[in-house]
Amino acid sequence: MMTVNELAAELGITARAIRFYEAKGLLSPARDGHNGRVFGRRDRGRLLLVLRGKALGFSLDEIRGYLDLYDADPTQRTQLHDLLGKVRARIAALEGQRQALEQTLAELRDIERQALAAFAETEDTPA
Repeated sequence: MMTVNELAAELGITARAIRFYEAKGLLSPARDGHNGRVFGRRDRGRLLLVLRGKALGFSLDEIRGYLDLYDADPTQRTQLHDLLGKVRARIAALEGQRQALEQTLAELRDIERQALAAFAETEDTPA
């Protein structure tokens, strides 16, 4: 069991972030009359899943759904099926973004090449 500040320090996040996730219903720490909230292994594990989900670009609602399935299905088959669908959708979205980014970079490089050629014609090439 650890306090919000201890958990925050261990995971390298702020206590405010943990309180935010608690307010959103993603964590439910036990109450201790002396220290307020105390977080156990389950809360730490859920928080790690929240942080990983956020880092991968999932919304809090998607993460909540994943965590709810984890609690509801001890076999985790439903959870894994749902996760697989969401991961595939995220991969597809990122692939689309990568293609758009590559196209934008190609256009910018073409403009850069044209600008350098124009400078070369005037023999006033910038550094």
